[in-house]
Amino acid sequence: MIVNFSFFFLLLLLFISVFASSANAKATVSISPKALNRSGDTVVIQWSGVDSPSDLDWLGLYSPPESPSDHFIGYKFLNESSTWKSGFGSISLPLTNLRSNYTFRIFRWSESEIDMKHQDHDQNPLPGTKHLLAESEQLSFGSGGVGKPEQIHLSFTDKVNTMRVMFVAGDGEERFVRYGEEKDLLGNSAAARGMRYEREHMCDSPANSTIGWRDPGWIYDTVMKNLNNGVRYYYQVGSESKGWSEIRSFIARDAYSEETVAFMFGDMGCATPYTTFIRTQDESIATVKWILRDIEALGEKPALISHIGDISYARGYSWVWDEFFAQIEPIASKVPYHVCIGNHEYDFPTQPWKPDWAATTYGTDGGGECGVPYSLKFNMPGNSSEPTGMKAPPTRNLYYSYDMGSVHFLYISTETNFVKGGSQYEFIKRDLETVNRQKTPFVVVQGHRPMYTTSNEVRDTMIRQKMVEHLEPLFVDNNVTLALWGHVHRYERFCPISNNTCGKQWPGSPVHLVIGMAGQDWQPIWQPRPNHPDVPIFPQPEQSMYRTGEFGYTRLVANKEKLTVSFVGNHDGEVHDTVEMLASGEVISGSKESTKIPSLKTVSASATLIRKSESNTLWYVKGAGLMVAGVVLGFIIGFFTRGKKSSSGNRWIPVKNEET
Repeated sequence: MIVNFSFFFLLLLLFISVFASSANAKATVSISPKALNRSGDTVVIQWSGVDSPSDLDWLGLYSPPESPSDHFIGYKFLNESSTWKSGFGSISLPLTNLRSNYTFRIFRWSESEIDMKHQDHDQNPLPGTKHLLAESEQLSFGSGGVGKPEQIHLSFTDKVNTMRVMFVAGDGEERFVRYGEEKDLLGNSAAARGMRYEREHMCDSPANSTIGWRDPGWIYDTVMKNLNNGVRYYYQVGSESKGWSEIRSFIARDAYSEETVAFMFGDMGCATPYTTFIRTQDESIATVKWILRDIEALGEKPALISHIGDISYARGYSWVWDEFFAQIEPIASKVPYHVCIGNHEYDFPTQPWKPDWAATTYGTDGGGECGVPYSLKFNMPGNSSEPTGMKAPPTRNLYYSYDMGSVHFLYISTETNFVKGGSQYEFIKRDLETVNRQKTPFVVVQGHRPMYTTSNEVRDTMIRQKMVEHLEPLFVDNNVTLALWGHVHRYERFCPISNNTCGKQWPGSPVHLVIGMAGQDWQPIWQPRPNHPDVPIFPQPEQSMYRTGEFGYTRLVANKEKLTVSFVGNHDGEVHDTVEMLASGEVISGSKESTKIPSLKTVSASATLIRKSESNTLWYVKGAGLMVAGVVLGFIIGFFTRGKKSSSGNRWIPVKNEET
């Protein structure tokens, strides 16, 4: 009897020992590889030993590694791995070089700890950091992670035979561009000027907070000179001591060419492979993909890109600018990338120009950046600038112009003073009055907030009225051909219009297009019309010739006889609307002719159609809306079981809005 008792006692001790060992097992996180070469390379994060796994267990990304737990770059829920219920799994993430190392941390988060006062931009609860389970070792970007140049982008200068190139590196040591007409003989070189901005230059939070601020690195700027017209040049940036970028190429502007090709859009933003404090723009991936297709199809023809405001949507979270430039580098390193300022780059409570009639319009959309990253990361032609009234340097890249082929392009700022008596008004007036219409018969004006829209954007009503009062007479008197606007995240084309009345020709009645459909996915309803109570609820006013909630971009193709603008939809990469403006003044609406770029190769839509599941099966829709207040469990289920976007078949991908 004693023997049996001893035997069972030993079994009990063994059971307790095994149970205790299992209960005390620590979770672990590992990464492979431990160093990446450049932005876009993928790391695999693996974990194991997560006891009693929960839907709310999550993985945080941190850079620099010593960041506090609530200062993450972004996060992923462990349940995105198919094996998460077994306490182990893996997630693959493409990462952007932030010029500091990364670490990855796993946290336990319970339903009782959800804090509805601690929310992201879309009012979703941010994950809690009270229970840290494990942290990985550090991930670096190799020996050249700090010094190797990235985020390369081009732009025009005021001289036709030049091309500006800008890039970012982690230190301020001397860098250069070397370039030439042969890939293996880059015989020309120019030194690059390095500059940077600091946290103290930001005007408000989150840009000047410890959560939003990250070191932006050094921004380099230089110009390639004495370029031959229409010739392909090869170039690379960097230095012998710190390393060189890959060799890129571009086609120099041709002062004698009558052809113009441009890709134009607004409000694109960027996508991230993780959820962060603000909404990011998954559809921007498709926009960049289709534009890259079009650029490569051009062969030896020059082109340009216009991004008319709301550039990265960083809104004070500085690493989003790094994500944006990494995403556009494949196109911005091939053709000049031109911008104008939007509310999400600039607006801040104490901005210098805020008239009484715009008091509710200009607010905090800039996230405290007050135009600083925009002003230093880009360098557009001209020398326009306005003081911020803060420690920040003056805001630049506000208004400027240049010629390409048969088109004169003018960029304006709707965020700073544009009314009579201001410096911008005088610039616009002088610029439009001095256009050489023999050389450039077509004039295209671009700005962020629209002068015309049928979207129910009531907050901007007074701005539109002031634009009609002060700017439209300049457009009409100087025969502007086309006015392009962003801000409203839809595509809409108006008739030739002046004073809200359709004309028959574009001289005296410019054609207006709203092209803010490149990525951002929130938009209010179309403007209701109370005198039309029947279905459809929001009938299209006669001034609006075409409008849609589809994502995409526009192509502009011109010679001295005709300017054609085509809307390309992201769901299939095909043209869905076209308007032609002839030099004679005639406007041909909805023509399907001349929608192809000269020398554009035929590409099967099915061969290049972008599907979210193919680009990255782990990228989830951002920003699920709040459910009924107080029904916490229902909210949790709705938030944590968000579905993937569907892009099967050639179906429109609608903008999120009140109609749907």
